[in-house]
Amino acid sequence: MKQNWKPGTMIYPLPAVLVSCGAVPEEYNLLTVAWTGTVCSDPAMCYISVRPERHSYGIIRRTGEFVINLTTEELARAADWCGVRSGRDYDKFRETGLTPGRSAVVAAPTVEEAPVSIECRVKRIVPLGTHDMFVAEVVNVQADERYIDPDGRFDLERARPLVYSHGEYFGLGEAIGRFGWSVRRKRPAAGQVSESGRKPAK
Repeated sequence: MKQNWKPGTMIYPLPAVLVSCGAVPEEYNLLTVAWTGTVCSDPAMCYISVRPERHSYGIIRRTGEFVINLTTEELARAADWCGVRSGRDYDKFRETGLTPGRSAVVAAPTVEEAPVSIECRVKRIVPLGTHDMFVAEVVNVQADERYIDPDGRFDLERARPLVYSHGEYFGLGEAIGRFGWSVRRKRPAAGQVSESGRKPAK
């Protein structure tokens, strides 16, 4: 039996990302965001939702740019700290020891320690209530070469991504399966007959 609750945001877990913003070093800032995700694949677009009273809100609205930096278990403390401290009072890069990197397309900095940095340019701001949604086009992606396999595949799992769920942070568990595994036909073992009635070629 299920209980009926009042409407709320129950879609968890979510990625806990560090959003970096600012056009010049003097205003660089970091904001921890969990209200984020993909909205379109072609063109590549994503979003972040930010409260208007947050320090980063005015910077992003004015510059029209930001970078979504994926976080890892190693970055958990920095991600949490940047979510509870304001850029009005602290230089968050200096306080956390994180390194502002150079973006390829936007003026906002990346976080060098992040495995992936997604450079974004705002296309639309949607007022929703407590938060405004910044819908943005992805204009460049930087990926850490440490997690690129010899065959060119980016292995984000090795970076140990961080997620957020109901006020707590978690690492990811073991992979259960790849996309499409539930409908993929199993290859018959040697000597066995497949669903088509034929033995596998030797």
